[in-house]
Amino acid sequence: MVSTSLTGNRDLIRAINNSLILNEIKNRGPIPRAELARITGLSPATVTSIVAELIDEKLVFEKEYGNSSGGRRPILLSLNPRGGYVVGLKISFDQIVGALTDLRAEIIARYDVSLTTKDPSSVVRILADIVDRLVAQAGISRSSLLGVGVGMAGIVDSNQGLLRWSPFFGWRDLPLRDLIQLQVGVPVYIDNNEKSLSLAEKWFGTGRQFNNFLVIAIGNGVGMGIVVNGQYYNGAHGGAGEVGHTLIDPDGPPCMCGKQGCVEAYLANYSLLREVNLALQHDELSQTIQTTTQLYRMAELGDPTVISILNRAGKVLGRVLANLINIFNPQCIILTGEAMQFSPWQMQQVNEMIEKYAMPNLREGVKITIEPWDNTMWARGAASLVLRRLFNPPIT
Repeated sequence: MVSTSLTGNRDLIRAINNSLILNEIKNRGPIPRAELARITGLSPATVTSIVAELIDEKLVFEKEYGNSSGGRRPILLSLNPRGGYVVGLKISFDQIVGALTDLRAEIIARYDVSLTTKDPSSVVRILADIVDRLVAQAGISRSSLLGVGVGMAGIVDSNQGLLRWSPFFGWRDLPLRDLIQLQVGVPVYIDNNEKSLSLAEKWFGTGRQFNNFLVIAIGNGVGMGIVVNGQYYNGAHGGAGEVGHTLIDPDGPPCMCGKQGCVEAYLANYSLLREVNLALQHDELSQTIQTTTQLYRMAELGDPTVISILNRAGKVLGRVLANLINIFNPQCIILTGEAMQFSPWQMQQVNEMIEKYAMPNLREGVKITIEPWDNTMWARGAASLVLRRLFNPPIT
């Protein structure tokens, strides 16, 4: 009689090998079976068996013939991007952006809804309706939907499926994952926006080149995703990465979290508009600015007051990045978010502060890159919460 523990160990080893081969096909395909065996160190028989399962599950397909060094030309294997689909939903304070993607996070369908309610039950129903609409719009069968990922601002315990705190809605300890899952009938994964975005970068973006990188998004708030040694870092209760609520000045301007002098109170959209209103009150501006788009236009036109406000924000951001370089020693920092449209007026100050405050040996070789921003990117990040479950080794 085979012991339960032995059977369990065999199943785990098989699942790890399955994930290993699937990831190699995703990252290196088209690739022949013999090359998979060489790279993974698995026996040709094991590779052949697992590949057959992946083909049967429609995750992998035989694409074409490769070059031959003598004998039969090898059949090449590729990830089947249409072997399944996932939905990503990004919740902001006034909008939900939804996207249905394939297994490479390429967007097949998109649907956006304005949000005018803060009632959790109403928001969950809207989310479920968006999933239905995306499935219908893409023309796929419901059975091919592998799961739904949801990203939003705040502190999210992804393991427990709990929204611990939402700055926009005031929700606390809400079992959001389970509420949505009851409505949509497929696995649901929730996490903080910036963390979901770091997943998308790790699997499909700039982060593929690095094992240690940070993603910092600046818009209505300031958040950070952390990848250390190739692993996504979540913290003990899902709260890692709240760089927007680290302290600059305890007597500084008010932050949305209720405290004063947080990083967010200097860099977020509302903080920039607050500075503009103060300048208007002191007759330093002759024109009212109500949106960050107007702020951007004024900077483009060369308004010295607006440019001064952006330069001050750039100095704060530079000091924050210098501290993060000293703490994490990353290979790369990816800056994104709506506020980074102001980067032409901020990056000189950012670089000056990094050179001034980051440890010289740690600063060398750190790549600072600015990623284009749009809402679709956030929904794609949320979709990556589901894709992570497909591609991550079971041991993690």
